Amino acid sequence: MSLMRRLEGLGGAHPATPEAPEAPEKQAQEEKSEKPEKAVAPPPPAHSRIETAPPQGSKAGFRELKSRVQGRLIKELDPKLDVNDHVKVREVVLQLFEKILTEEGQLLPRSERTILFDAILAEIIGFGPIQPLLDDESVSEVMVNGPNKVFVERKGRLELTDVKFDDEGHVRRIIERIISPLGRRCDESSPLVDARLPDGSRVNAIIPPLALDGSTVTIRKFSKKPLTVDDLIRFGSLTPELAEFLGACVISRFNIIVSGGTGSGKTTLLNVLSSFIPDEERIITVEDAAELQLMQQHWVRLESRKPNIEGKGAVSIRDLVVNTLRMRPDRIVIGECRAGEALDMIQAMNTGHDGSLTTIHANNPKETISRLEVLVMMAGMDLPLAAIRKQISSAIQLIVQQERLRDGSRRVTYVTEVQGMEGDSVVLQDIFLYEQTGIDESGKILGHVKPTGLRPKYMQKITDAGIHLPPNIFGAQDHIF
Repeated sequence: MSLMRRLEGLGGAHPATPEAPEAPEKQAQEEKSEKPEKAVAPPPPAHSRIETAPPQGSKAGFRELKSRVQGRLIKELDPKLDVNDHVKVREVVLQLFEKILTEEGQLLPRSERTILFDAILAEIIGFGPIQPLLDDESVSEVMVNGPNKVFVERKGRLELTDVKFDDEGHVRRIIERIISPLGRRCDESSPLVDARLPDGSRVNAIIPPLALDGSTVTIRKFSKKPLTVDDLIRFGSLTPELAEFLGACVISRFNIIVSGGTGSGKTTLLNVLSSFIPDEERIITVEDAAELQLMQQHWVRLESRKPNIEGKGAVSIRDLVVNTLRMRPDRIVIGECRAGEALDMIQAMNTGHDGSLTTIHANNPKETISRLEVLVMMAGMDLPLAAIRKQISSAIQLIVQQERLRDGSRRVTYVTEVQGMEGDSVVLQDIFLYEQTGIDESGKILGHVKPTGLRPKYMQKITDAGIHLPPNIFGAQDHIF
């Protein structure tokens, strides 16, 4: 990507939006020497200092100086400079930055010069004011609600940050920075867009007139280091016994659905379950926005495609699932079933492609079955409900329910076996249940996983795979976490 394309629209002639002057920073210079400036989160990433006290004693002064220096700096940058070479760009920008400050006669303390430089560098090779939040490993989601309100999620809880954009135009330029390399558009004629950052983080943007209070950006961060089953056990999402059972089910080629609400950790759990798939098997993943991080070598990734500017060239999840059947898969993993692709997935499970995995939005296992019925109907095949239920009951063996609790923790709350049909109804049997026992002084929810004492109907399938689970996994013993 060329430097001119990256810097297009940045300029420097974007004066701060007129607004009431803000109070100067409360700490005096001598206090700063005693106490370190507050960062977004310890340890602070490379650009995190832009959230601290701005130069010139006020935020308005900081924005004015930043706009002026940034404008001059961009004009003097070599347009042929490769903006993807961050080390080289940083070196060149630093030289120009020091030169411009000298010419401007700006004598700033070292800490304030660093803050200003990091802010300008983030505009050139990063994503502006939110770059420190994207660098912060403790942040799992970034939510921009217009230019003056930026929230983050840390450990399942939402927090308002002190990050602000200059104005609405500034937010729009960052949105354009994100989507332009992908050939996407976001304007009044197409005011919402889904995209992905270079590191794989998922982005949704929606602008006025649909977003009434200013452009809104939601970024679900992509973990640089995939979580493992040991991580989920340490976080309390799983117990060792439950992890052992789920691993046995994956190896034994159970067809499994991970259900849950938005932000409950379905994709993370699906990623962990996929890690149990043997290395010698050919895995094909189908996703709307690629998020899965499998470690196996024989892994083929497919991603759906939105229509282009002319409204053509779209490739849906359903198209990819149908094509997957021609690719000799051992395992099919669908990131999420949202529509008619549910029918194709169930058909695949019923025609020899066992061991498939997917996620679905639902509040409990019973609703998961109802939701699947609706999605299959969306395929437009006009199938009778009894036939749909029969297909579902024969295709799915296990439903794993994931939930985000009130304290922000994410737990597996149900592990439910689909046992077949009884009359016109799908028969479900809970194998594990989560039981809340209380709340501690810090507000953390206490609870434990309770095996129901029932062995799965398909236990023979696990045994046939050469896996022998200890009897206490299905016993009555509680596992506190």
